Amino acid sequence: MRRAVEQLAVTPQQVLVDGLHRPRLAVPVRAIVRGDATVAVIAAASILAKVARDKEMLALHQRHPQYGFDRHKGYPTSAHLAALREHGASAVHRRSFAPVRVLLGAQDGPRP
Repeated sequence: MRRAVEQLAVTPQQVLVDGLHRPRLAVPVRAIVRGDATVAVIAAASILAKVARDKEMLALHQRHPQYGFDRHKGYPTSAHLAALREHGASAVHRRSFAPVRVLLGAQDGPRP
């Protein structure tokens, strides 16, 4: 989130965040729990983000159809977890996603 805000062409006067945690930014940040349900601009941003994510997941599906990104959009469904177990993690899988981290740890073997 910090990188996204820092790359904006215009410096915002304030950043509204949906949730509890506030990133460290050079501008004021206001965290609003359930902000997507109570603040119109957060709700709109949430919709735009979901549409952009779904579009990206469809593009990833074209490159990696074995994972079924077109169906689960990257969420940890049982089908996605089964594909991870069967095919391993791809270069696009987040290493911080617990099932990927566990899978990669299992592939690497025990650490000394």
